[in-house]
Amino acid sequence: MRIQTVCILGGTGFIGRQIANRLANTPVHIKVLTRRRERNRHLLPIPNLELIEANVHDREDLFHHLEGVDAVINLVAILNEENKPGRRFEDVHIHLVEKLLGACRDAGVKRLLHMSALGADINGPSRYQQTKGEGERLALAANDDDLAVTVFQPSVVFGPSDSFLNTFAGMLRLAPIMPLPTPGARFQPVYVDDVAAAFEKALADRDTFGRTYELCGPETYTLEALVRYVAELMGLKRVIVGLPDGLSRLQGRVMQRLPGKPYTYDNYLSAQVDNVCSHNGLPDLGIHPTALEAVAPGYLGGRRSRDRYDEWRREAGRGSG
Repeated sequence: MRIQTVCILGGTGFIGRQIANRLANTPVHIKVLTRRRERNRHLLPIPNLELIEANVHDREDLFHHLEGVDAVINLVAILNEENKPGRRFEDVHIHLVEKLLGACRDAGVKRLLHMSALGADINGPSRYQQTKGEGERLALAANDDDLAVTVFQPSVVFGPSDSFLNTFAGMLRLAPIMPLPTPGARFQPVYVDDVAAAFEKALADRDTFGRTYELCGPETYTLEALVRYVAELMGLKRVIVGLPDGLSRLQGRVMQRLPGKPYTYDNYLSAQVDNVCSHNGLPDLGIHPTALEAVAPGYLGGRRSRDRYDEWRREAGRGSG
């Protein structure tokens, strides 16, 4: 399959920026749809990228911008919802997928790469998992000779400017004692560039059509181990108190009422399911999973950690910085 034009929904986000950078200076023309063009002008230096202001929740607007497009990458998702249009789980994870599939059909788009999540399940305990599962089901059901669909299910994604390890780093800076909900929850964090590479490799690969790929790093950690590792990298001595189940549940109900919703009851429910791969799809795509310890010191650690990170970069032939 020849791909000349790719449209990325959610292309201004953490993973979208990385995919755009991997496609930079290639023959592929990249269209990134965004609600606020002026806020994302940092993408404009990519020479083959067109930044377009659009409402992705409007099917007619979608159709207009998908005309002449060969492939669509859908990365749009929310971790916490708000009670207003376009910010509810159903709006983003289900109704947007329905609109996108219809617009792809009408515009003659032949390829769709859909970002789901590890643990997505219509019967899962949380609304996040349930709606992600339904969106994934809709996308895969649309796979046929006219629209080839591939679904990706990453574990939590790490890398510079991530909203996972950096969130804990911010919390650890604020107080000497950190009460931690669901400390035993298990994760298999995956490097953002490995995720972007999976999308890039699958884009025109017919062997990936109709398939789902779990994406994970090489190691599994408990949440408590990850937070302690972040504190160690930052050189902070902190008391981390793992909360029992009842207090974890209570913290979700209380903190979801705070501005920004730093933790919610739905987050607590999601953590009841281990966020680990049953089969890691990265090696199937020819990608060697990158270790957390090879990258995190470069953006979280003190000087010694960054020196070790630079040494790893040189050994890997990636250059430093």
